[in-house]
Amino acid sequence: MRNPRKTQDVDKVFSRHAAHTASIDRGHQVIATQARSPSMKIVVIGGTGLIGSNIVNRLRLDGHEAVAASPRTGINAMTGEGLGEALAGTQVVVDASNSPSFEDQAVREFFETSTRNLLAAEAAAGVGHHVALSIVGTDRLPENGYFRAKVAQENLIKASPIPYTILRSAQFFEFIGGIIDSSADGDTIRLSPALIQPIAADDVSALLADLTVGAPMNAIVEVAGPDRFPLDELARQFLAARQDRREVVADVHARYFGSELDDRSLVAGDDARIGPTRFHNWLSRSSARA
Repeated sequence: MRNPRKTQDVDKVFSRHAAHTASIDRGHQVIATQARSPSMKIVVIGGTGLIGSNIVNRLRLDGHEAVAASPRTGINAMTGEGLGEALAGTQVVVDASNSPSFEDQAVREFFETSTRNLLAAEAAAGVGHHVALSIVGTDRLPENGYFRAKVAQENLIKASPIPYTILRSAQFFEFIGGIIDSSADGDTIRLSPALIQPIAADDVSALLADLTVGAPMNAIVEVAGPDRFPLDELARQFLAARQDRREVVADVHARYFGSELDDRSLVAGDDARIGPTRFHNWLSRSSARA
């Protein structure tokens, strides 16, 4: 019988201490995996969004020239507007952008077009490291159009000659409300009891900032939260904390944005980095602010 609150291996918890140094805790010995680097120019695509703005702030605090790039700041990866000027003298590009539409064709067009534009502009500017944020489970849910688009994005990055690091993150705590609302039918919410391993957006940003200032890994890294929950139970805790009386019904056939789930669909592998923030602590803080 599965443990619905399985705690991930604590040996892979990363630190958020000074200089955002990623670390692995082996027993009581903390081994740094990224040392503080000299100041660099880093362009963050999607730099005004939830993750992007967090990364920009962290990098600036560490003394880097971090450029928050988005259509709002006149830099548009989808159209190519402003990319050449923004990338001049840039050492690293971080792609934390998101599609404005979740419709299957539109989201694929967004990630393929913007990634091609970015990689071409990076090659012209001599950028040495492309960092991209992706999603845990992208290769396990082919019926999900958004996930298919992220796989296409990943494949373009891997095929490019530019050294890269791809961080696949589990779903953010901040996205749980959206998952619930997408599954609502009136006052009833049907959700799969399959396991999910959500993580705080702040923890994702911390690790992404660490990877950005480190050497390219030319690999995919996963990150997730410290606990796994049945999705339906996670939703009940979230709603209860907000005094939302809607009923959550467990349904093994309930679809998650078009896909049926199993216990491997939305959880990270054994080698994943693990964020330190537990869901109940985040929920207490966010409910107090709501």
